[in-house]
Amino acid sequence: MPARDGKVHVATTRRHYKGKVYESHLLRRSYREDGKVKNETVGNLSHLPIEIIDAIRAMLAGRRLVDLDTDLRIERSLPHGHVAAVLGVLRDLDLERLLGRERCRERDLVVAMIVQRVIAPGSKLSATRRFGQSTLGEELGLGEVKEAELLGAMDWLLERQDRIEKTLAKRHLTPDSDGGGEAFVLYDLSSSYLEGRKCPLGKLGYSRDGVKGKLQVNYGLICNPEGRPVSVSVFAGSAQDQTTVPDAISSVRERFGIDHVVFVGDRGMITHAHATSMAEQGIEFISALKAPQIKALVAAGDLQLSLFD
Repeated sequence: MPARDGKVHVATTRRHYKGKVYESHLLRRSYREDGKVKNETVGNLSHLPIEIIDAIRAMLAGRRLVDLDTDLRIERSLPHGHVAAVLGVLRDLDLERLLGRERCRERDLVVAMIVQRVIAPGSKLSATRRFGQSTLGEELGLGEVKEAELLGAMDWLLERQDRIEKTLAKRHLTPDSDGGGEAFVLYDLSSSYLEGRKCPLGKLGYSRDGVKGKLQVNYGLICNPEGRPVSVSVFAGSAQDQTTVPDAISSVRERFGIDHVVFVGDRGMITHAHATSMAEQGIEFISALKAPQIKALVAAGDLQLSLFD
């Protein structure tokens, strides 16, 4: 008689008959008799649902089964909706491929910084923590991220800035044939203060943040009429608006190869000297007049007041 203390297991057999496969699941006990290993069929489990058979097999293998309703409790789930929305739009715009054709660690980190900047702006150091506070880190397979890695990824991005901006200009600054072939360009200068002392561009200047006594850097942004950013340049914090205009014009005409440009800027940016220079270069512009200039036009009868009705 077989011993009753042998190990029990689930044995599955398959047989083919007339093009069909039939499975049998048997509960068997292994025992040794006369030096040979034999099996005793304890019961037939074939009539049970496969998930119950798998559960029996797992328990016999020593695994502990838990009740999802009573033994498990959700302590915390990572936020995902905002990540899915921003990352989805980014991929619809094919931004990953614009940054780099081949996926690499640096490209994933740059994408993560872009998404993080949209969903929860902060410093590079804070970003290393926040990647793990949503599903962003998991979606991009980032794992642990050090601040130095993010700074390295910024260097990687800087090396590709010229190519990226030329691609964006080709997409968004194409002259409109229906409007006479002009490429309208919006340009503005803004600033950002900083806490450090080692940035070579950090200078005291007019603060658009309203923070006095802090070093700052200025940056000029070129956009198309719909407000899509095409190019960005960084200047010393003491740079005045009008001194950055020649670089912006050079970017549009020389780097992007657009000859007929209509430059749109505020009145502090397009000074009389710049207006004269742009006219000599064949560059049209749209700006605003200062109060004394408007009064002079009204007095001379050169202003059509009905335009303001």
